[in-house]
Amino acid sequence: MKIIGENIHIISPRVKEALAEKNIKFFQDLAVQQVEAGADILDLNIGPQKKAGDEIMPWLVKGIQQVVDVPLSLDTTNLAAIEAGLQVSKGWCIINSVSAEEERLAAVPPLAKKYETGLIALTMGKGGIPVSAEERVNIALETLLPMAMEYDIPMENLLIDPLVLTVSGCQEYCPECVEAVRILKVAGDPPPMTNVGLSNVSNQVPREMRPLINRTYGVMLLAAGVDYIIADPLDSEQNTFFRIVEERNPALDASVGDLVLALYDKTQAMEKLTVDDMDMDNPDQAAIFKTVQILYNDVIYTDSYLRF
Repeated sequence: MKIIGENIHIISPRVKEALAEKNIKFFQDLAVQQVEAGADILDLNIGPQKKAGDEIMPWLVKGIQQVVDVPLSLDTTNLAAIEAGLQVSKGWCIINSVSAEEERLAAVPPLAKKYETGLIALTMGKGGIPVSAEERVNIALETLLPMAMEYDIPMENLLIDPLVLTVSGCQEYCPECVEAVRILKVAGDPPPMTNVGLSNVSNQVPREMRPLINRTYGVMLLAAGVDYIIADPLDSEQNTFFRIVEERNPALDASVGDLVLALYDKTQAMEKLTVDDMDMDNPDQAAIFKTVQILYNDVIYTDSYLRF
């Protein structure tokens, strides 16, 4: 699994301010921090930037590539900005993103083919995002994979994103996204790559509760076979959770390591975690178990349920 660092994102007030001030040092420092923390790729989310996107993106790409040597994910709906960034990039990039909507399908894949980039493809059409895993996979099989074949985009460059939605308000989507990843990984020979935006699962959740939800859901998605995760590489505890399952070493966190590994193994086996898997006297394990229950959609999400 590869981590796409999410921290250069227009939603951040500091990022927005640095863009307005053309403060490249801010972005260079943030890029270095993410790569040193383990990011394999960096996402550059500049927002739509309708007026100046074709100036901002190449400025950002060139500045960041002066200090780090990792692929970049160019994240904007402004295709002129994406192409301007691709024209100056010194290495492989990912376009983030295309959906199954006709207008995007006509415009984005030719750009990915022209510059031989990766392409994040969202399982979303005119009707929005379906709830069920099967419907999301059908969008991939019936629209997104044929699109890649039409434009001769290699499967290793196609990153199908079944779309993580928040547990606060869209809770029923959470287990279905995990299942969609699992199905996609056996959907072809070779199968497409899969990608998720991890922190979306905790949108609209109180700030102090977000990290544990993200980490726990990340373990479940890893067990399903996800290839790329857009996430915060500066979350060291999240990285420890990922290392526990990748190295199969629960000793990396003596308090919860065994439970994290059990969650991974059970999810991989299409089973659910039970109270028999946890130490009821361990508050850290209890917090993970309660988090898992909301991600399974077995207990209705409320802030108070996770707090107490």
